[in-house]
Amino acid sequence: MTIREDILKDVKRVVIKVGSSVISNRQKGRSSLECGLSRDWVWHYAREIKNIRDRGYDVVLVSSGAIMAGRERLQFSQINLTIPEKQACAAIGQSFLMRAYEKAFEKKGLMVAQILLSHDDLGNRRRYLNARHTIEALLEKGVVPIINENDSVTVEEIKIGDNDSLSATVACLMDAQLLIILSDVDGLYDRDPSRKNKTETKKVQLISHVSKVDEDIERIAGKSKNRLTVGGMVTKVWAAKKTMSFGIPTLVVNGLDEKVIENIFAGKEVGTLFWSGKEKIRDRKHWITHTLKPAGTLTIDEGARKALVEKGKSLLPAGLIKVKGNFEFGNALTLLDESGKEVGRGLVNYNSRDLERIKGMRTPAVRSLMQESFYEEVIHRDDLVVF
Repeated sequence: MTIREDILKDVKRVVIKVGSSVISNRQKGRSSLECGLSRDWVWHYAREIKNIRDRGYDVVLVSSGAIMAGRERLQFSQINLTIPEKQACAAIGQSFLMRAYEKAFEKKGLMVAQILLSHDDLGNRRRYLNARHTIEALLEKGVVPIINENDSVTVEEIKIGDNDSLSATVACLMDAQLLIILSDVDGLYDRDPSRKNKTETKKVQLISHVSKVDEDIERIAGKSKNRLTVGGMVTKVWAAKKTMSFGIPTLVVNGLDEKVIENIFAGKEVGTLFWSGKEKIRDRKHWITHTLKPAGTLTIDEGARKALVEKGKSLLPAGLIKVKGNFEFGNALTLLDESGKEVGRGLVNYNSRDLERIKGMRTPAVRSLMQESFYEEVIHRDDLVVF
C-alpha cells in the first residue's frame, strides 16, 4: 500500500482550496487583465464535490476569485489596484462568485452557505470556536460551506497568500484529514520550471513528497509571477507547513487537470504531497502558533532559553532582555534568543509598558513593584509553544 492510499483510509473530511487561476477563463486565450470567472470550471468542481460527497466525505470549500470576478464586472484594466479598488472588486465579486456556485451546486441537489472570515475572527478564541460550530452545523445538514476572506472590509487581509493560509487554518479548525490545494501548476518542482537556463541539461523534476518544510523547500518555492493570483507556490508551502504540524496531509495539485480529484481519491500519485506523519500538537497551542498574529517580540537570555526549551518551564521576568512592540495582556508574542532566532510564541500576562518596567527583575522585586497586578510568569508554559 502506498503512502497516499494509506492516508485515504483515514479521510472523512476534506478541505478543498480553489485558486483564482483555476476558476478563471484565462486559459481561453485572454490576457490576465481580461480574466473573469469561468462558469465551466465552477460547474466542473460542483460535479467533483458532488461525487466526493456521494462517497461519504464531508467537504469544505475555500474559494478565491472574488476580486478577480469583481475586476471583470467593474472593468478595471490596470495592473495595480488601490486598496479601495480591491475592496470594491471583492464586494461586487463575492456575490457574483457565490451566485455562480449556488446555481452550479443547486443543479447537483446540494445547498451551499457563504462564510466570510478574517484574522480578527480566527484570532479571538471564542469566535474561532463559534466559526467551527457553525461549519459543523452546516455539514451535519448536508450543506457545502464555501469560505472566503472578508476582503471587502479588511485591508490587512488583501495580501499574498490569503486563501492558501486560510485553507490551512480551516483544515485545522475543522479537524480535516486532508487539504487539497488546487493551483495552476502540477505541484512543487525542484527548481522554477519557468526559468530557462541554457547551461542546465537536467530537466526539472516534480517533487512527489515533502516530509519537512525547511529553508531549502521555501527557497525552491520562490514567488508567484502570475498577476492574476495573489499567492504563489511559496504560500502553498507555508500553508502545508501549518497543516503538517497539526497532523493533516496537504496535496498541491494542478486544478486545471479535469481528472485530478478523481485521481487523488483513486490513490494515484499526482501533485506534491506534504506529509510528515507526525501527530498533531494540541489544538490550543496550534491556534497560538499558526492563527494568532504576534503583537510584539521578547528577547530572552540564554538561561531563559534553556529553561523554556530544555526544561519546559514558564518564562519569568528575570530572563527578559528586550521588549519590542505595543501590546496588551493576552496578546500573542514572538520569543527570540540573543542571536535573534525565534524560540517560540505565547500569550503574555503583562502589557508592554509593564514589561519594560520589570524586565530582568527577580520575582520578589516584581511582586513588590506590581502588587495587585503581579503575575509570576510573563508567559505560562500552558500558553507557550516552543519551537
